[in-house]
Amino acid sequence: MKIAILGAGESGVGAALLAKAKGLEVFVSDKGEIKEQYKAKLATAAIPFEEGTHTLEKILDANEIIKSPGIPDKAAVIQEASKKEIPVISEIEFAGRYTDAKFICITGTNGKTTTTLLTYHLLKNAGINVGLAGNIGESLAEKVIDNKHDYYVLELSSFQLDNMYQFKAHIGVLTNITPDHLDRYEYSMEKYAASKLRIAQNMAGADFFLYNADDENIVSAFDSASFGGTTVPFSLKGAENAKVYFEGDKIKVTAKFYEGTVNTSKSSLIGKHNQYNTMAAVAVAKLMGVADQEIEKQLETFQNAEHRLQPVGVAKEVTYINDSKATNVEAVWYALEGIKQPIIWIAGGVDKGNDYSTLVELAREKVKVLVCLGKDNEKLKETFGRVVPIIAETTSIDYAVRLSRSLATPGDVVLLSPACASFDLFDNYEHRGQRFKEAVEKIVLKK
Repeated sequence: MKIAILGAGESGVGAALLAKAKGLEVFVSDKGEIKEQYKAKLATAAIPFEEGTHTLEKILDANEIIKSPGIPDKAAVIQEASKKEIPVISEIEFAGRYTDAKFICITGTNGKTTTTLLTYHLLKNAGINVGLAGNIGESLAEKVIDNKHDYYVLELSSFQLDNMYQFKAHIGVLTNITPDHLDRYEYSMEKYAASKLRIAQNMAGADFFLYNADDENIVSAFDSASFGGTTVPFSLKGAENAKVYFEGDKIKVTAKFYEGTVNTSKSSLIGKHNQYNTMAAVAVAKLMGVADQEIEKQLETFQNAEHRLQPVGVAKEVTYINDSKATNVEAVWYALEGIKQPIIWIAGGVDKGNDYSTLVELAREKVKVLVCLGKDNEKLKETFGRVVPIIAETTSIDYAVRLSRSLATPGDVVLLSPACASFDLFDNYEHRGQRFKEAVEKIVLKK
């Protein structure tokens, strides 16, 4: 059995190591430059690889190709594989063949990382033998080599789901579907939604699909009549079919035999979007048999991933929040909606075809200053010019923070929530968030 692996990042190298461990003949090809840490892993395992090119003769000699999520189906090498009818799968599909562990899989345009981390936190601290992998930044395939866990919590992107066929989740979670990455889906929301709904494929009656019943895109795309598993809809808006919902600060779960009432008043997560994320994670914990009191205790101790509505400092009674991960309009809507204080909003970057109209009323109500941080800010200025009293622009995050400090009054929040990609000024959203934190630290030290 010959395996060709395209892409030598976390998922590709993990798949290569698993394939080698299972006695398969492996070749790794990356059209870009391979990071030294991954080269070292491949060399140690004596796995042949190339970088800077794709040698088609070697790749198309394989019985199966494992494709890294970032490579689109329209890439020339994938098109050539298709002509030769060579199966192309994802690392997750491949890894799933080599373990009897059950999978708890989480996807969604927004909220999937928070939901994944919270779910893992609740289960692990309840004593369940659970691993964490997927889009969160760790290779499932590499973890499966040792196969130490009974369950895995996986964050899955639509790109990972696209090349999964036989794989099945025991519990699947879909947080929401909003326009994103449409260039990979022929600018079709229907095709993007279909990709996300692969999270529920192959399920049987003992498997559970948790989904946001308030999300119109999910409701219209999900064919519940032909679904083979058990549905667990969650809702904040009183959906009639909801089995998970809020009553005050308490989450009620009425999913089959898994009933519970969980108080969330001590949770560190803020905003309506995090109520959805928390409902999903709590429902998974209940389906896994975790006691209500244990869930409540762990909600209080949870710390979210960086760059997601992360408080990074307070100076002169002004709070600075890093939400650099908010790279689309929907994520920013949740940030603006969740913060109750007056906001100085830092936004901008590489626009992805954004429609800012849904933010106008929230901006009118809450935003006192908009600082545009990007090389091209015309769309932001045009949309919010008559809505926000003060608009400034800069390409310096240090200046953006200093300006925000000078315009803030006690009780305000300075919020970095860009609604855009970061690549005009930064390497990625993490780099942008880290630079924001560093700029805030300078202010906090001077307070």
